[in-house]
Amino acid sequence: MAARRRTMNFLFLFCVLSFALSAIAAKSYYDILQVPKGASDDQIKRAYRKLALKYHPDKNQGNEEANKKFAEINNVSDSIVDLLDWAAYEVLSDSEKRNIYDRYGEDGLKQFAASGGRGSSGGGMGFQDIFSQFFGGGTMEDEEDKVVKGDDVIVELEASLEDLYMGGTMKVWREKNVIKPAPGKRSCNCRNEVYHRQIGPGMYQQITEQVCDKCPNVKFEREGNSLTVDIEKGMKDGQEISFYEDGEPKIDGEPGDLKFRIRTAPHDVFKRDGDDLRTSVNITLVEALVGFEKTIKHLDEHLVDIATKGITKPKEVRKFKGEGMPLHLSNKKGDLYVTFEVLFPSALTEEQKKKIKEVLA
Repeated sequence: MAARRRTMNFLFLFCVLSFALSAIAAKSYYDILQVPKGASDDQIKRAYRKLALKYHPDKNQGNEEANKKFAEINNVSDSIVDLLDWAAYEVLSDSEKRNIYDRYGEDGLKQFAASGGRGSSGGGMGFQDIFSQFFGGGTMEDEEDKVVKGDDVIVELEASLEDLYMGGTMKVWREKNVIKPAPGKRSCNCRNEVYHRQIGPGMYQQITEQVCDKCPNVKFEREGNSLTVDIEKGMKDGQEISFYEDGEPKIDGEPGDLKFRIRTAPHDVFKRDGDDLRTSVNITLVEALVGFEKTIKHLDEHLVDIATKGITKPKEVRKFKGEGMPLHLSNKKGDLYVTFEVLFPSALTEEQKKKIKEVLA
């Protein structure tokens, strides 16, 4: 009964595939998974894994399109494209079905299923079921840790205080190694395989043989391109802006990530202190004694009134609430602290001294 159900599922799958292929240009399963016809099991597994990991919500937070794509993968019957990907893996990961497909194509697979072949591996299998079977029951996070990846590239990026206050963009030129096709084939994924050979009635010999898959040869070439880095309001030193899979490439693996680590560039007027800003203002001795009217031009060029009618002591610090840095991903702001430097006269005449004594006596 179970075998019959699997056969029916497999036939249903190919009916849907036939309908899909009549609506779009025909693709081979190898094209769908973007692997060569002689691809090893490991290459096929990596190709499918990359699709699964690419659209996972944990890697695409806030990206509605990626989340929608993941939902489609999670319910394969809702998406013909994802159903094709699933079918491609179902066939190419099974040595018997793959051999039939390589020799006779989809018609051969249909006949195989109709004649009672093993067909699909399960009924109503969703993305998580495939993922669990595919990776031995591990979670997406566990599997991502196992993926062989190239090195992450971390670049210290100096952002202007204006961009960190208002938000902005920076153009960055990036050079990296790129994997390019090269002539010939290469041996990879070498492994030992054990098989038994009958040498007589009831007599078998165990033989161990080293097997190497033949893969297209590749080489590294240096290429450069311009990247646009988005600086968000309120980002702090040490925060990172990631470009996934734009780090160093890895043959038979996945590229690492490129990460720009924010550093606040020095500013002529303001100094950043966490979410606050600090600055110094020079005033004369007279202004310190009788008060003054002054404004400071802020990072976005709005004016901050720092006037006072009272006495200002040397090195006195005043706080201006809400005039500091914006908090990242928040509508709140820190504070502005102004230190007043009192400029004393370098010399006084006798007449000036006399008048000061009369006023202050």
